[in-house]
Amino acid sequence: MSSQEIPEENLPAEQAAREHGHGAVSVADERAPFADPGLPPHEHRIQDIDERAAKRSERTVALMFTVSMLATIGFIASYVTIPHDKSIFVFPIGHINALNFALGLTLGVALFAIGAGAVHWARTLMSDVEVADERHPIAASPEVRAKVHADFKQGAKESAIGRRKLIRNTMLGALTLVPLSGVMLLRDLGPLPGTSLRHTLWAKGKRLVNMNTNLPLRPEDVSVGSLTFAMPDGLKETDEDFSNEIAKAALMIIRLEPADIKDKRELDWGHEGIVAFSKICTHVGCPISLYEQQTHHALCPCHQSTFDLSDGARVIFGPAGHALPQLRIGVDSEGYLQALGDFEEPVGPAFWERG
Repeated sequence: MSSQEIPEENLPAEQAAREHGHGAVSVADERAPFADPGLPPHEHRIQDIDERAAKRSERTVALMFTVSMLATIGFIASYVTIPHDKSIFVFPIGHINALNFALGLTLGVALFAIGAGAVHWARTLMSDVEVADERHPIAASPEVRAKVHADFKQGAKESAIGRRKLIRNTMLGALTLVPLSGVMLLRDLGPLPGTSLRHTLWAKGKRLVNMNTNLPLRPEDVSVGSLTFAMPDGLKETDEDFSNEIAKAALMIIRLEPADIKDKRELDWGHEGIVAFSKICTHVGCPISLYEQQTHHALCPCHQSTFDLSDGARVIFGPAGHALPQLRIGVDSEGYLQALGDFEEPVGPAFWERG
């Protein structure tokens, strides 16, 4: 016969509670073949009977919380002061990044100290009396809810969090400071761009350099119907910030018949039909590389935004929000194509509503 088939009043737990009291030992019989072993006798800890030992445990817990606070402060200080490219030698690991090592060590100590302090607090100062409770229906009765509230209040009282103010205050300090480690990591989202997205390396007098040959471009180097990619003179692929700068300054150089150019400003900002537009798509910043000579359309390969390069590079298809920015160009005294200034609007995707 399974326990589900035994009447509730005949279950061993019910018998023990009825005949011997809560948690008492019962013996096996025919109706209850499994004896309730009961709970072992409670053994008092040294902290339960010696207040000096309890004070030592309190100071130990407070010390751990204090160590956590100091480690969190060390995390913040390391993040601010240690250069990201500095390396140190740590035996037996070898050479490692100093900032990563400091951040990992301090954050690990901060979290470990909070956990160790909480465990030591629970094991030495909080009540360790084992309490057995009988099974009850899932839906709690008003009496059970009242008992839970009473048990919670009793547990809070036995934890001595109100009486042992040193532990309480240092724990609150540690829990308050440790989230600052995560807040500091938000710094990696920056630094704030400021006005850097509004400006490129293009300036008056900057020559247009062919990205394939790394040579300055002359008007005769650009034939009608051709597409050439250019970058500012002085920018090299070996530069540390090359990727960031080329992502803003990359150009498409197209030569059209002046009669085919529909937009007056485009014609005025070019030189003998040679016009320069940003290579960066105004949708999500993909590099535009496809050009159809007969229609003068440029196609972004990512999401098929299409721009009419004979009409101010306006959008004629796709999700791009606005036309490609045009760079004013001319010819210097040596006959090379040069910029006459920077773009007059930010290149690439619209940001902050172009405000």
